[in-house]
Amino acid sequence: MSLFGLLPLLRDQAEYKEMLANLRQMVASAQPTESLPAMALELPQSVRPFALAALQQDWAGPILVLTGRPERSRDIVEQLHVWSAQPASARLFPAPDALFYDRPGWDPQVVQSRTSLLSALTAMREDPSRAAGLVIVSSLWALMPKSAPPSALRRAMRRIATGQIITQYDLLAQLVNAAYEAVVVVEEPGTFSHRGSIVDVFPTGAELPIRIDFFGDEIDSIRLFDPGTQRSGERIDEGLLPPASEALPEWGKASAAALARLDLSACNPRTRQRMAEEIEQIGRGVGISALEYYLPYLYPRPATLLDYLPKGTLILIDDMAALESTGIALANQALSLRADMVRDGDLPEGFAVPYFSWADLSARLRLRPTVALGYGMDEKPSRLGQIFAPAPAFGGQVQDALGEVHALHQQGQRVVLVSRQSERLADLLQAHQISLAPQDSLPEPPAPQTVTLVNGVLAEGCALPSAALTVLTDSEIFGWVRQRRHALKPRQSAPESLFADLKTGDYVVHIEYGIGRYHGMVRKSLAGLEREYMEIEYDSGDRLFVPVHHSDRVSRYLGADDREPFLHRLGGSEWAAVRTRAEKAVRDIAKELLELYALRELAQGHAFPQDTVWQHEMEAAFPYVETDDQLRAVEHIKTDMELPRPMDRLLVGDVGYGKTEVAIRAAFKAVMDGKQVAILVPTTILAQQHYYTFRRRLRAYPVVIEMLSRFKSDAEQSEIIERVCAGQVDILIGTHRILSRDVSFKDLGLLVIDEEQRFGVTHKERLKRMRQEVDVLTMTATPIPRTLYMSLSGIRDMSVIDTPPENRVAVRTLVTQFDESLIRKAILREMDRGGQVYFVHNRVRDIELVAEDMRRIVPEARVVIGHGQMHEDALAQVMLGFAQGEGDVLLCTTIIENGLDIPNVNTIIIDRADAFGLSQLYQLRGRVGRGIDRAYAYLLFKPPLTDIARQRLETIQEASELGAGYRVAMRDMEIRGAGELLGAEQHGHIAAVGFDLYTRLLRHAIEELQHSAGEQDDSVRRAQDLAAGEALALDLGPSIDLPLSAHLPHEYIPDDPLRLRLYRRLARAHTQEEVEALASELEDRFGPLPEPVSNLLYILKVRVLATAASLTALRAEGQEIVLQVPETLPRALCDTIASRCAGCQARGTHVRLKLGPGWQQDLLLVLGLLASPHTR
Repeated sequence: MSLFGLLPLLRDQAEYKEMLANLRQMVASAQPTESLPAMALELPQSVRPFALAALQQDWAGPILVLTGRPERSRDIVEQLHVWSAQPASARLFPAPDALFYDRPGWDPQVVQSRTSLLSALTAMREDPSRAAGLVIVSSLWALMPKSAPPSALRRAMRRIATGQIITQYDLLAQLVNAAYEAVVVVEEPGTFSHRGSIVDVFPTGAELPIRIDFFGDEIDSIRLFDPGTQRSGERIDEGLLPPASEALPEWGKASAAALARLDLSACNPRTRQRMAEEIEQIGRGVGISALEYYLPYLYPRPATLLDYLPKGTLILIDDMAALESTGIALANQALSLRADMVRDGDLPEGFAVPYFSWADLSARLRLRPTVALGYGMDEKPSRLGQIFAPAPAFGGQVQDALGEVHALHQQGQRVVLVSRQSERLADLLQAHQISLAPQDSLPEPPAPQTVTLVNGVLAEGCALPSAALTVLTDSEIFGWVRQRRHALKPRQSAPESLFADLKTGDYVVHIEYGIGRYHGMVRKSLAGLEREYMEIEYDSGDRLFVPVHHSDRVSRYLGADDREPFLHRLGGSEWAAVRTRAEKAVRDIAKELLELYALRELAQGHAFPQDTVWQHEMEAAFPYVETDDQLRAVEHIKTDMELPRPMDRLLVGDVGYGKTEVAIRAAFKAVMDGKQVAILVPTTILAQQHYYTFRRRLRAYPVVIEMLSRFKSDAEQSEIIERVCAGQVDILIGTHRILSRDVSFKDLGLLVIDEEQRFGVTHKERLKRMRQEVDVLTMTATPIPRTLYMSLSGIRDMSVIDTPPENRVAVRTLVTQFDESLIRKAILREMDRGGQVYFVHNRVRDIELVAEDMRRIVPEARVVIGHGQMHEDALAQVMLGFAQGEGDVLLCTTIIENGLDIPNVNTIIIDRADAFGLSQLYQLRGRVGRGIDRAYAYLLFKPPLTDIARQRLETIQEASELGAGYRVAMRDMEIRGAGELLGAEQHGHIAAVGFDLYTRLLRHAIEELQHSAGEQDDSVRRAQDLAAGEALALDLGPSIDLPLSAHLPHEYIPDDPLRLRLYRRLARAHTQEEVEALASELEDRFGPLPEPVSNLLYILKVRVLATAASLTALRAEGQEIVLQVPETLPRALCDTIASRCAGCQARGTHVRLKLGPGWQQDLLLVLGLLASPHTR
């Protein structure tokens, strides 16, 4: 969405032209100024992005906009993208997400954005023409840290081109010195990998990584590649490799002497040891994760963003008072933190100051002409601010707003409406004789006496009376403001990252031999043939060596808990018995699910009509952009509701992924048809949350919403129940109280159940009866593994939302020992950005003592307490008060697992995290990161850690990406999710055979039952018949043993985990096309295929054909290849094989092929004949 067509209306104003002339004259003089700023434009805050976009077109050089706070910088950039004719040239210079003197390394995205912009400015010095139109928006917080000087970044920048002579060693050394990180697979900016003649690099600031292919010491080719598929595409002639950080390891050697002079004697032992190790590494030029911490030492003359700005840069200050007060406050906070850390031994006494003070920066700003966008001090103001007027606001009174639009139109005004509800507005304007179609952008100025409707988001409207222009937004018309954030680029992962890494010592399940312990990859030579195997240990120390092309028969064991499984005995009968029991169990559950599905298809229910106009209006008023998963779930639910049978759909979504909005739309649809809706939740707090959410969303419509909970007196509850019985309440929200016998709905049409597994047996029986009568939507935040979801698709009505909402940022997770200094910094950082903190301490007996400690550690913070032993009303009041900003820190037990959704809480500190289960840690971490800001989770522990606790904390830290609840790393959550979906009795079978094999068996059972049921009319009877049948026969494909050295050589792919993941991908190739695609990919990513790799791919092609031909085995015997088929071959086929293949003999159930020249082609020919339906 763009409004740049309105810019000419402002640029044509005399006051704008006068202001522009004054600015040019002031910058041309380039004289240092006594006052700061030198000029004030006095623009209203809402029009500053509009004026900035105009200046962007008319200013010959770059523009720097300085704000007091980081969030204000983001807001300006986002609005500038709407107004600007060059949105890509409006860039944010982000603030580090760490306080001064903070230990954790800066967020990689922040590092990338800052370094990318500084590198671009460095390049612009060589070509100043490229700086025209560049607008940089920076907060003072972003400006203060000491950074690399331009000369250092220029020295680290490298340009490469095809035909260039450079050794791979030199290029790799340059990348390391420029702070690039060596990885196995390049997926993110600032990383590189090296394989044979190929170097992959993801340059800072680039859209795509590049693949550099060497021929000796010459660059033979440079290609862009997709980090998601790892496949290369477009060839380019040259590429730029900017540095990947402001903290460059190559400068560490020069700083070694200064760092060595630091007196660490007064530091505590942990800090002394850590800093001594880091200083030693820095002195060797090694890049460390916390190198930004030592930035003030790396460079003799550290710089700031101001040092990168070319001559002629215009500096605009958003709010002078806010800038100055922020500078002083940040410096005071840094001094306080420094004193605390020195006192606690966390910082050496003489450590260099890592930032420029406000006095330093204001002195530098005085050397350049600066202008205040808002109000200055004593400067003569520009007349520009006087030509704007505020847009009229209507506070949600839509008819009043439409009447004003009509009046302005009649007066000859240009009226521009910017709305996410453009379709709705177009319909409403029809009643005022204004017909128009929404458009996505406004490339030209609208004519006078026109109304233009633009689909999009703008924070605030404005008026420019002299140009007869009025801009109105959702804020003025509907009374709400949606702060739209630009979508973050999703992380791309290589295809093989979907396969969990197996580590030596992990438990695995072989589909034929049972549970064993993985001992890594081994290479063996047999009869002169070299191959690679997975080594698995079984009971009594027995070893099984699994050929890599059969690695799909092995899966990681995921059990029901942390207990170690028993190893099975090779050749024993125990595994067969266990698997048989599991196969029967999956048949039973598959049969039950199919029966329920068939019965539900026959049941009679209410068919809701198609959506009403109000339904479209209500959905259009959603102040966010729906994810595709959300829209798909809404479509599924509406389709179910419109069918003449009761709906019973499960909606699965991670915490904060938008399930409630889906439920609101379903509820509104039911109400629009005159039906009542019941929303059942497990706790009073959740009932209150849903009550507020539903009322806020539906306030514009005549929908009566009530709540039954302890917040209501007995008299109020009786009055609500009477109205429910009389049909005077449309939506009733409550806990299990609404299942009581005295609550009787007049015409219930939809029941929404939030987290059904948390209700008791009695309640579930009541729900079971209700399912036969009304539509039911059940919601859960417990992850359902994708494999299980795929197994059940088609027999269980289920919708999954696993896409995070727009701009949701993954929670940054830090695992560390309990540290009062760290706690103080974490809380102050959150308070500095206006946020709140959860501190989880799960022992009620000493929670008051912890509160005293918290008030001592952070006296600036308001600490409130909430725990499960409080009376429910008191707890609810604390939670609601905290949600309304009454407190900075909520010291609580795990009750927040199911607490209020508070987007303002973006830091959680979990005390003694080692005592929590994995699923609990995951759920607790999910309570933060609900908004648009980066959230932090601190998992504190006290040493020593048990192995299990350490693994658990490592797992939760590694699984930090969004939607990680769906990943295999969340092993205990997956089992819990399976139990909720399939029933607790299935836990034992999952534990016995492992989760992966269980889901494969279940999928196979369902497919077999469905296939057989499809052959008869009575699906229920057929399912029952099949349920008593034989054990399931999973198709494992033929056993193949050919006289070929077939493997991925270590020299070709040195990284063992990557090689195993690739083996597993190769083993799952089921068509010739998939094998060919993998061959092409391997050559693209790793270079020309060595002979063992070509042989491995050949065996995969053989396996595809052998499976299609239903072979049971294919093996080498002496000087022959023997192919075994399950049934006697037809005589005609035997004759065909003999005639087409000279060295072949076919008889009975065998085909024999002589090992001679060309045998590999002959084998493919024979397999093709056996697999062909025409020859059989």
